[in-house]
Amino acid sequence: MRGPDLVGLTVLALLSIKPSHPYELHRLILDTHKDYVTGLPRSLYHAVGRLAGDELIVPVETSREGRRPERTVYELTGEGRAELATRLRRLLSEPGADTRGFLAAVSLIGCLPVPEAERALLTRAAALESAVFACDAHMKSLEESGLPRLLLLELECERALRDAELGWVRSVLDRLGSGEFTWTSDLNANLLGEPDEEDPAV
Repeated sequence: MRGPDLVGLTVLALLSIKPSHPYELHRLILDTHKDYVTGLPRSLYHAVGRLAGDELIVPVETSREGRRPERTVYELTGEGRAELATRLRRLLSEPGADTRGFLAAVSLIGCLPVPEAERALLTRAAALESAVFACDAHMKSLEESGLPRLLLLELECERALRDAELGWVRSVLDRLGSGEFTWTSDLNANLLGEPDEEDPAV
């Protein structure tokens, strides 16, 4: 089954900060340690082509410096901004077997308003609670059937991983609820780690 387009997601997120050309996007991905993005630079150029074909981003300027190749600057469209929010909410709210999508969404969570991110994490927490409960019920049923404990290790591992993730999500929600952890609409500060003059504590 094909996983989420994490390269495309990251391109949308970085273009929500400012229009950029692919080489600049490449540098930003490396400089901000988006290590879940693989296959660079080819995967990046393919993602830009797909997003442009879907009209989620559009070219706004082409320039050339000296003997360097032409560089086309892209910007996010309104449809692209809405698609970015939809993808992030889905990855934040729906647990899956592949955790890379969730890690990517956490890395880019500053693209969502705080209330939207909080709602998505609450949905994820509820799903994880159900998954832990289902693991407990399944293990109890198998134990009662006389299955050797050794054969339950896989379920034990799955339960432990889900429970650990649930604990972390709850901790983030607690910090959001208390106001200890928040962010502003300044995407440069949120995604690139640049200081926010309005709220230096964030």
